[in-house]
Amino acid sequence: MAARPAPVAASAIARELHLPRSTVHHLLNTLAAHGFVLHLLEERRWALGTTASELAGGFARQQPLARLGRPLVAALADRLGESTHLGVLSGADVIYIVEERAPRRPALVTDVGVRLPAHLTATGRAMLAALPAEQVRALYPDVAAFSTRTGRGPRTPRELRELLRGIRVAGHASEDGEVTDGTRSVGAAVLDASGWPIAGIATTWSSDGPEPPDAAAAVVQAAEELRRRLR
Repeated sequence: MAARPAPVAASAIARELHLPRSTVHHLLNTLAAHGFVLHLLEERRWALGTTASELAGGFARQQPLARLGRPLVAALADRLGESTHLGVLSGADVIYIVEERAPRRPALVTDVGVRLPAHLTATGRAMLAALPAEQVRALYPDVAAFSTRTGRGPRTPRELRELLRGIRVAGHASEDGEVTDGTRSVGAAVLDASGWPIAGIATTWSSDGPEPPDAAAAVVQAAEELRRRLR
């Protein structure tokens, strides 16, 4: 499933693995019980679950993604003069794996290892916008899936869909006081060869000051460079 750009039917899994359908269904139900996969009932397909994302996030924190991303995040902070960070999706959350604090800038909540709701952060929104619609629906099936930190941000699946549609058009994501009052961020997704979002890079600055010149373009450029280095 990790190699597929979209959720897959059990019959396709059975064909690829040369296993009986009954065996595949038993295995999938066992994996689903432990959170490794999700069953998308309406589509009759299966997708990776939050536990699989946790494992992927753990690998990323210790392996090439963080190692290759760290110098790019540091260079981005130097270029913009603002704090920057790299995060990965873990279910409906973002886990930050690299953080570069710019001198004399406000303290942020995005320390390494911190989890934040993906639908509120610039990194998370950029990655969600690159996911298949079915995966987003599985993560945010109803209003109960939406949390808030400052009283702002999408509250319904429809609001999230509209937000992600705009991000896909713009090519980058942003947030304004939705993670922390008084701060703004812009972020971009790092995609693998199949177009799957494996990480997000963002920069954050104080709402009291101007947006760093060419912040969005610089973040997109850093994300593209990390994608190139990971190939």
